[in-house]
Amino acid sequence: MKKNIRRRTFVKSSSIAATGLMLGTNIPTSGLAGGFGSETLKLAVIGCGGRGTGAVRQALKADVGVELVAMVDAFRDNLDSCLDTLTKAVDKKQLKVKEKNKYVGFGGYREAIDQADVVILTTPPAWRPEHFEYAVEKGKQVFMEKPVATDAPGVRRVLAAAKKAKEKNLNVVVGLQRHYQHNYREVYKRLQDGAVGDIVSGQVYWNSGGVWVRERKSSQTEMEYQMRNWYYFNWLCGDHILEQHIHNIDVANWFIGEYPASAQGMGGREVRNGKDHGQIFDHHFVEFVYPSGAVISSQCRHIRGCMSRVSESFQGTSGTTYSDGGGEAWIKDYKGNTQYKHDPSDDLTPYQVEHNELFASIRSGGVINNTEYGAKSTMTAILGRMATYSGKVISWDEALNSNQQLVPVEVGLTFDSAPPVVPDGDGNYPVPVPGITEVL
Repeated sequence: MKKNIRRRTFVKSSSIAATGLMLGTNIPTSGLAGGFGSETLKLAVIGCGGRGTGAVRQALKADVGVELVAMVDAFRDNLDSCLDTLTKAVDKKQLKVKEKNKYVGFGGYREAIDQADVVILTTPPAWRPEHFEYAVEKGKQVFMEKPVATDAPGVRRVLAAAKKAKEKNLNVVVGLQRHYQHNYREVYKRLQDGAVGDIVSGQVYWNSGGVWVRERKSSQTEMEYQMRNWYYFNWLCGDHILEQHIHNIDVANWFIGEYPASAQGMGGREVRNGKDHGQIFDHHFVEFVYPSGAVISSQCRHIRGCMSRVSESFQGTSGTTYSDGGGEAWIKDYKGNTQYKHDPSDDLTPYQVEHNELFASIRSGGVINNTEYGAKSTMTAILGRMATYSGKVISWDEALNSNQQLVPVEVGLTFDSAPPVVPDGDGNYPVPVPGITEVL
């Protein structure tokens, strides 16, 4: 009973979206009490890559009364490509970006945020704390992608800004979209009703062939190269355990209703170990131990030709669960009887549901705030990275209170600035070595 109460408290305080209703594709822009009513909502996007482009498209589809008025990206070609894609995909009447409101480089985000009612934060995660702080300071409604930081100081900044967002009754949706996916919500609801008893163990996976690599060009400065190839530098990305596997780790936190007390693990670079692969590992295995005693085994791998699996399984005192991002989910007892099997045939994509519910809440004067669980699941993945990089047992408190800062804090960065890590004379970057690397 105590554990069930803890689970309910966990979600009530940090995951309002978990029990929200699945909404339709378009949200009306008039006739709603409170909030912005039928006013036109001005939108700014900070980070115009593939995810930023997709998020803008979903925002404009969610609410026909939204207009894109400002865009920011480090690179002009990203910004132009984003706008070109949107021109072909949405109502052109919703695209109101003047040339003067297209900002390129490290700056411009303040000016863009100042013009908007709602902001989309989709740069590489290194910049999320800075951008989120400013958006909250200015009282803006926010959609921000996961993860929300790449180091513990960044997580603490986001948690501090989260308190201010709560005080201002701001809506903040974080792109951990499984909280907005029907099969996960259905499983979670049944877990709350005791479908498998107390969760005691689980396995979460993001095993795939990996992502893109962007080769260095002779004309690039070191900063420009790293910004283009950002996935492979820890200060910008945080490693794929954070950038991708956070989704599965977040599900463990959500379903168990706690955050880990400690972690230990192993990892390395077996295949993806070239100069263009920067610093990050190509595989991680972490054992997370939760305060309740539950133990979660976490796997993520970027190696082609190996088993691919992106899913979560959990074992409780009276049954088991399975879920994945493709829409499958089931619950069984230990006799093999199926207690629940999800039918995904009518499900909306959770990427769209995130924005449908965000804009419905903004219009009606409601509040959705995912920041706390977004920040703490980010911290959980960072904890896992610390465990694999060091080869040591790391506690939650040690990790959260770490002062190891990966992201530069100086003002006025340019492409001529020196990044936090640079290659040696042979073009190789410093790579973590378990047993040697310090992470706290």
